[in-house]
Amino acid sequence: MLFTEDFLHYVWKFRLFERGDLKTTDGEELEVFSAGIHNSDAGPDFQNARIRIGDTVWAGNVELHLSSSDWHKHSHGTDDAYNNVILHVVYRDDEPLILSNGRRVPTLELQNRVPDELYGRYHKLIFGNQVVIPCEASIGSVDSLTLHNWLTRVLVERLEKKSEVVIAALNLNRGDWEETFYQFLAANFGFKTNALPFELLAKSLPQLILAKHKNNPVQIEALVFGQAGFLTDSVADEYPLKLKKEYEFLRKKYKLTPVENHLWKFMRLRPQNFPTVRLAQFAALVVQSNHLFSKVLEIKEVKGLRDLFTGIKVNPYWENHYRFDIESSRLEKNLGQGSIDVLLLNTLALFLFSYGRHNQLQHYINRSLKLLENLPGENNNIVADFVNLGVEITTAFESQALLELKNNYCNHKKCLQCGIGNKILKIA
Repeated sequence: MLFTEDFLHYVWKFRLFERGDLKTTDGEELEVFSAGIHNSDAGPDFQNARIRIGDTVWAGNVELHLSSSDWHKHSHGTDDAYNNVILHVVYRDDEPLILSNGRRVPTLELQNRVPDELYGRYHKLIFGNQVVIPCEASIGSVDSLTLHNWLTRVLVERLEKKSEVVIAALNLNRGDWEETFYQFLAANFGFKTNALPFELLAKSLPQLILAKHKNNPVQIEALVFGQAGFLTDSVADEYPLKLKKEYEFLRKKYKLTPVENHLWKFMRLRPQNFPTVRLAQFAALVVQSNHLFSKVLEIKEVKGLRDLFTGIKVNPYWENHYRFDIESSRLEKNLGQGSIDVLLLNTLALFLFSYGRHNQLQHYINRSLKLLENLPGENNNIVADFVNLGVEITTAFESQALLELKNNYCNHKKCLQCGIGNKILKIA
């Protein structure tokens, strides 16, 4: 039987061992009132446990090992943090545990108390030959309440980790939420392929500069395309020539350094997603929006948030161009519904959550989750795998949670720390 310490922790935490006629290895009667709180930091494995040994009730720490001898192998004997352990729980007892002060620590051996069915399910999850996820044969039958509760938890975990990146950027921006939001929104306008140059563009072109030219769309467009590096080469059409002239003046005025043009990627992108088109849309958004993050905080309905990005009119030049000086068939280049949903998911939902968490305002966190519940689920390989396994996915709330579940639980076979894995392991 291939036993692991993680599984031993799981068995103890949920008291899944046979508890009839429970005794220590010294033959004293043992009763477990509380297994304690699982400790993920340094020190004993479980804290604040409550047990009865003989006629005495104890409260304190519990340490777990596969073998009793592991206590000394892990150098616990020289660590004062382990002197108040009230019980040593082991899979096999291969030697008595006696502390340096002469105290003998009561030991519970679980070798013959773990149900074979429970271990069989565990072994199948952790050591099976699954292709997609460890519980691929069972997840489709997990009840919806268990699934929803766990997906909610892992979604919050995902947003908490992402919000740490937001707060780090906020600190660099000296607490300026508008500037930080502008930088993240710009990066997400790059839609992964061009996220980096868009981010560099925003950091090289602060909102303070753009605000001074809000009433002049051509100057905003000149600043955006100029800082993106698309006005350094020679151009022929009247529109880019005008932008180039404006940018040369503004560049000197503000001592700007443009982003290196070679960073922008066009290959394998549909023309509607060319960075030049995205830059035109971004410039139009800057022109039409003042204090955008403040508006996001004020708008409570999902439709109102969508409206912030709906109907953004780019310069007419782009209606029959995808690049400067290259004419194309006429087509409006406004942001599509799919692109708007991506911005709402990756920027607005994240910032509502981050703002609420940073300022301890739960209603903004709730609005973030509500926004994700009202956005359609994403379409990618991970989501497709879960759908094929029988998991119903309709919203971004669910698809984002499943990305976190797959990447940080399933891929590492952390089934014992997963609410879905726990449900599958339970014996009916």
